[in-house]
Amino acid sequence: MKEIKHQQNAFQIPGPVGEKLLDRRNKHIPKGPFNTAQTFAANADGAIVTDVDGQEFIDFAGAIGSLNAGHCPPKVVKALKDQIEKFLHPCFHVMMYESYIELAEKLNHYTPGDHHKKTFFLNSGAEAVENAVKIARKFTGRKAILSFERGFHGRTYMAMSLTSKVKPYKYQFGPFVADTYKMSYPYYYRKPDGMTDEEVDNECIRRLKTFFLSEVSADETAAVIMEPVQGEGGFVVPSKRFIKQVKEICDEHGILFIADEVQSGFGRTGTLFASEQFDIIPDMMTMSKSIAAGLPISAVTGRAEIMDSPGIGEIGGTYGGSPLGCVAANEVMDMMIEENLPERANQIGKQVRERFLKMQDRFEEIGDVRGLGAMMAMELVTNRETKEPNKQLTQQLIQGCIKRGLLIMGAGLYGNVIRILSPLVITDEQLHAGLGILESVMEDHGTKRR
Repeated sequence: MKEIKHQQNAFQIPGPVGEKLLDRRNKHIPKGPFNTAQTFAANADGAIVTDVDGQEFIDFAGAIGSLNAGHCPPKVVKALKDQIEKFLHPCFHVMMYESYIELAEKLNHYTPGDHHKKTFFLNSGAEAVENAVKIARKFTGRKAILSFERGFHGRTYMAMSLTSKVKPYKYQFGPFVADTYKMSYPYYYRKPDGMTDEEVDNECIRRLKTFFLSEVSADETAAVIMEPVQGEGGFVVPSKRFIKQVKEICDEHGILFIADEVQSGFGRTGTLFASEQFDIIPDMMTMSKSIAAGLPISAVTGRAEIMDSPGIGEIGGTYGGSPLGCVAANEVMDMMIEENLPERANQIGKQVRERFLKMQDRFEEIGDVRGLGAMMAMELVTNRETKEPNKQLTQQLIQGCIKRGLLIMGAGLYGNVIRILSPLVITDEQLHAGLGILESVMEDHGTKRR
């Protein structure tokens, strides 16, 4: 595995070659698609990305959580080359292929619960969410779909309707899909003064129960969709008690519980799926991102009787479950088990948490450190007493880290969270080098405690 050759001096972002490409990008591509780093990848390996000007970056962004297995895992690359020599895309709806079935078998086996499950494949996390909602409505004959504040479920219209952040995702894109509603989700760091975590849970559950009395009846509600750990919302981790209570309410009223594991799945939180840590068995799960080491494929897995509710031709898509995506995902699943990447996530998370807590002792602006497994984050504030979000410092840290050779991203409803999504194959040397860069940039911009 390639080690980082980190330099202490600031990188040139973009470099000479990157600057020419950036000019072309701005001329021919809309400004809407955002770019965190103003440079271009030339090659990548493991947790290291090299840009077109030869500058090496430690990757703490992991393609927004898509690369738990790392950049270009050798077994995945070999499987893809072998598949390309056979066929590219006959389309599963026209002529089937075995890799699709093999991957479905693996997900049916490894997702929570030992009941009979079925799986089918699409292209993206948003498509998985769209189809999970379609299936839930078909199975239950109900309309209402409940999601949670700060939740993120994608950018297509149903997924965007379920998402809880106006800018940049929803602003002036309405109207949105009907019969979608937002519920309260615990955010212990920002709880009212004097309230315990348990009281926060109780209030969220009280509001959910009241919703069924004041807004939509439970027997008209098809599904609740929830991220077990919120991703774009700021790596907010709820209690096991809260999630189990939501699931119990769903079971009581015949409401399907959909776990959105697009960002939290495939080893990120220290288990293969985050749902396992909350002792729940979802009725359906949506998955994507790290399922195939960066190739576009997503999955919906659920109870067989639920998944079989749509008739022939009512779900699917031309490119869903492409052969390349399937063979890559099959290798990634094997890597997860054989290399015990979920346990590696716990090791990474322990080191990141310890470093973040030490940084919190040094810098006034670090208000909270939280996460599960290698899904770690720190929330930045202007004042620890008022907890006013510090979005400006967050952006300074992100851009400062990139100029020092560390790819990193923000998150959170207020845009004030630094999140860690490094590949799980990152070495300890690379991990500590990256954390060192982050701390060094924090020293340039943060206020040290006296």
